[in-house]
Amino acid sequence: MPTPSGPDLPTFEWLGDAALNVRTPLARELYASLRAQPLSGVLEAVPALDLLTLLLDAPTGDGAVQEAVAARLTTLTPAPGGSGRTLVVPVTFDGPDLDWCAAHANLDRAGFVAALCAAQLEVAFLGFTPGFAFLTGLPGPLRMPRLDAPRERVPPGSVALGGPWAGVYPRETPGGWRLVGRTPMNFFDLSRAAPVPWRAGDRVRFEARA
Repeated sequence: MPTPSGPDLPTFEWLGDAALNVRTPLARELYASLRAQPLSGVLEAVPALDLLTLLLDAPTGDGAVQEAVAARLTTLTPAPGGSGRTLVVPVTFDGPDLDWCAAHANLDRAGFVAALCAAQLEVAFLGFTPGFAFLTGLPGPLRMPRLDAPRERVPPGSVALGGPWAGVYPRETPGGWRLVGRTPMNFFDLSRAAPVPWRAGDRVRFEARA
């Protein structure tokens, strides 16, 4: 059963007997902590915005993992930045929605590009499609309303803005975010040892290229 919780207290929910959801404002910090110092019995931690799903190596219902996670959370404080890794993403800013977004932000094209490249972004979590990272940290003026009707095809490498998020489409998919540019970087490649180059907590910076 979920534990008693408040705005700053974690909530635990078992998914069967071999996975545990931990909902907490410190999900990012807990994820980083578990990567640095794994807990016994935890095979993998899968992060979302304020949620961490722990996959266990064996069924358990005794609450030992839950107690260990709760104890770990008491040692954590909100981190001011990401994991320490910074990924620079080269972008050619020529997207079909670039001028619309600049006007929406009350900026000219050059000012909009400069503001976006100056933004301190961070990978909050991955989802939607393999390799797609939801990047948080957009300043208020750069937060764009999504399209009323999604495009049926968004080219791979498209750099996009949607609500409070920025992102890069790693493959051709439908999508409803505003397209402002494109990057040659490949964010999902099964031939690599690490198919996805970024993970939750990484800092990200866009860099304008011709």
